[in-house]
Amino acid sequence: MMKIFQKILFIILPYLLNGQTDYYYPLKNSEWETKSPNDFNIESKEFYRAIEIAKESANRDTKDLRQAILKGFESEPYHQIIGPTKKRGESAGVILKNGYIISKWGDLERVDMTFSVTKSYLSTVAGIAFDKGLINAVSEPVKDYVWNGKFNGKHNSKITWEHLLNQSSDWSGELWGGLDWADRPPRQGGLDEWKFRTLNEPGTKFEYNDVRVNLLAYSLLEIFREPLPKILKNHIMDPIGASTTWRWYGYENSWINIDGVKVQSVSGGGHSGGGLFINTLDQARFGLLILSNGYWDNKPIVSDKWIKKAISPSQPNENYGYMWWLNQNKSNPHLSSISSNAFYASGFGGNYIIIEPDYDLVIVLRWFDNNKTNEFVKMIIETMKN
Repeated sequence: MMKIFQKILFIILPYLLNGQTDYYYPLKNSEWETKSPNDFNIESKEFYRAIEIAKESANRDTKDLRQAILKGFESEPYHQIIGPTKKRGESAGVILKNGYIISKWGDLERVDMTFSVTKSYLSTVAGIAFDKGLINAVSEPVKDYVWNGKFNGKHNSKITWEHLLNQSSDWSGELWGGLDWADRPPRQGGLDEWKFRTLNEPGTKFEYNDVRVNLLAYSLLEIFREPLPKILKNHIMDPIGASTTWRWYGYENSWINIDGVKVQSVSGGGHSGGGLFINTLDQARFGLLILSNGYWDNKPIVSDKWIKKAISPSQPNENYGYMWWLNQNKSNPHLSSISSNAFYASGFGGNYIIIEPDYDLVIVLRWFDNNKTNEFVKMIIETMKN
């Protein structure tokens, strides 16, 4: 009897751990199965009206992203593009319910830049390092792992992996020609005030800063001793059946020597070019993986322990975890309509992966008008409540 019980437990344990038994996971190179909103008792009339609004809510700015980047960050001193860019396509989107596609529009296979959505992929790569034991604890100082001088000094030596992940390190320095203080500087003051500011104790103040995100990418490269795109491919994207069309770039000057091999350190966004270039369906696969607490068809890809850490509020900003945006106090006017359990990746130009665990939803938006995002998502969620 005990052996029978153990056999049954072995079969159902993945389902118990995952907490989901009814998710659909598309196979690689296969047609993604679709279902009607009616199959989930969704108010279809209002749902389809929301989709029509989505199709009319495209980002109307220039498709020349090189121009868009230079204009968007023109207030930053010394800002320049040093990574690849790509002219973008039209607006696109897909909505998953329990893993099934219940709506889609636009060219879902077109590869485009995704800007700071890349940060959530970087966070997940950090999760792989954690799961493999390359990082013993996120509370440990990075200087214990990376000893090339980037974490020297009284201030920088205190910085932990968690500080880099929740953007509260206030790391001071230069990386790939980027100066920490010149990235998104305050609206007040000038060069002298920014350069010689008083540093905040690591872990006490949130500051969105791509130079420090790139420092996390570089630090992970140092401990993996392999290119991060290779880690992402082998440990995440291939296991979830993603295409081979996505690319992850760094900068023209972000090459280092790892064990005698020239390797590029990638960037965490497209702020200066580079970052993740990916299609909408691959984004949806990644979103479904995270919705499933790191499981894909009941196989663990990233530990649920890491996913829990990544989407937990941080002390310096309750609306930010490990490079995932949260909705604890509904303060973001662009997405205040999502539930307090929801979280999302967000990138320049209206790029989103929105994950709504309360409704088993993944919403991927590409080149969406930010001013209309909240209205659209609110309409979708309202159809789920009926």
